[in-house]
Amino acid sequence: MILHRPHANVTALSRQLEAIGLEVECKWPELPATVRAADYLFIDVDTAYDDQFPWAAGEAPLPTIALIGSEAPGRIEWLMNFGVDAQMLKPIGANGVYSALLIARATFDARIGLANEIDSLRRRLGQRQTVVQAVATLAARGKTEDQAYEQLRGLAMAWRVSFEEAADRIVASVKTTKKETDHG
Repeated sequence: MILHRPHANVTALSRQLEAIGLEVECKWPELPATVRAADYLFIDVDTAYDDQFPWAAGEAPLPTIALIGSEAPGRIEWLMNFGVDAQMLKPIGANGVYSALLIARATFDARIGLANEIDSLRRRLGQRQTVVQAVATLAARGKTEDQAYEQLRGLAMAWRVSFEEAADRIVASVKTTKKETDHG
């Protein structure tokens, strides 16, 4: 999908994309909800604005490629805040699209991979208190903290779950046992 007012640059870009077998849809100024199903989004950075996009800056759900004609500081700042994955300088000529597509896909995939890894690490960090509780529970049964930690690791492997999931199970079992004792 190309978000750009009708222009010779759009014609040249469309011709290159179609030549490599891609279907092209041009939109301006509204970006339809169907953009999320597109393989790539080309954006006219010279005239684009935040309200055209149904996502926050830096959170594009598809690889984005900036079409840059003006190197005005404000436009470059917008481009960087938006978080595009690749760029092409205007005027668009007879080449450059294929490399922009490859770079955009690789950058997008890396960005998504890093975001997923950060989310996973944040979840794991949030579960550290549960790990501490599980180790304390196991240590209360006459083990040292190191032994309790190794026991927790062994349980995770035996149950074929993550270390944090094993800790969740131990803490949950203690809470269940405590509820049964309190109500029994």
